[in-house]
Amino acid sequence: MARGVITRRELLSASLGVAVSAQGGAAAVRVPLLGLISPVDVTVPPEATALYPSGIDFRAVSVGLKTMTPQGYDEVLDRIAPAAQALAAQGAQAIALMGTSLSFYQGAAFNRELTRRMAAATGLPAVTMSTAVIEGLRSVGGKRLAVATAYNDDVNARLRSYLQEEGFEVLGIKGLGIQNVGDILSVTGKDLIAFSVGVAEATPGADALLISCGGLRTLDLIAPIEQRCGLPVVSSLPHALRAGVRLLGLSGRAAGYGRLLSL
Repeated sequence: MARGVITRRELLSASLGVAVSAQGGAAAVRVPLLGLISPVDVTVPPEATALYPSGIDFRAVSVGLKTMTPQGYDEVLDRIAPAAQALAAQGAQAIALMGTSLSFYQGAAFNRELTRRMAAATGLPAVTMSTAVIEGLRSVGGKRLAVATAYNDDVNARLRSYLQEEGFEVLGIKGLGIQNVGDILSVTGKDLIAFSVGVAEATPGADALLISCGGLRTLDLIAPIEQRCGLPVVSSLPHALRAGVRLLGLSGRAAGYGRLLSL
């Protein structure tokens, strides 16, 4: 089992099993529901239904993050467990915390503690976005990393430390310097491709590229970036969705969106 993921065999067998209809006695398969704790948006990201257009439902609850800074993260920590409980009350069968920097900014042990808190609050399997990218990097064989982020230098330094704690070598890391979460919306796909490829090209010897920040819309960019830089790409939002879906007992595969999602 990957570090940072808490699961319960009894939960999965019960929640993904076959239910009997009270009206006709016919067997009906319960559609699995993934609960998403979003730093900002209360709507389900379109990437979720693009990757998994059928067979899975999604719900989202926001914790209202304002700035991608340690102070901003501190302000919303106490909202994470109640958000998980709200999703459980809506029928979620697994919980994913969709904020990379929100879960790595205090280090690897803190990331695992956040996962434990969500699981303890709900009795459900849980995963963070930080754990998801670690799982993804290991799945594609990444060890020596180029890292492109949305963050400022302080948050980048914390990400470097977290990745090193998890056993990776960070050969190069560069951020867009964004602090106010609303400013992420101004990052275009064209600009993000150029930025990410530039980071990879400036990092000789890297065997994987990490694009970190759940607010960056990368789903349709992963395959083109991989083609241009020749490296497997792991990116926060798409691969956190994959990790959450895998907690539901499903494969998480979605062809056409880069190497990891095809595994």
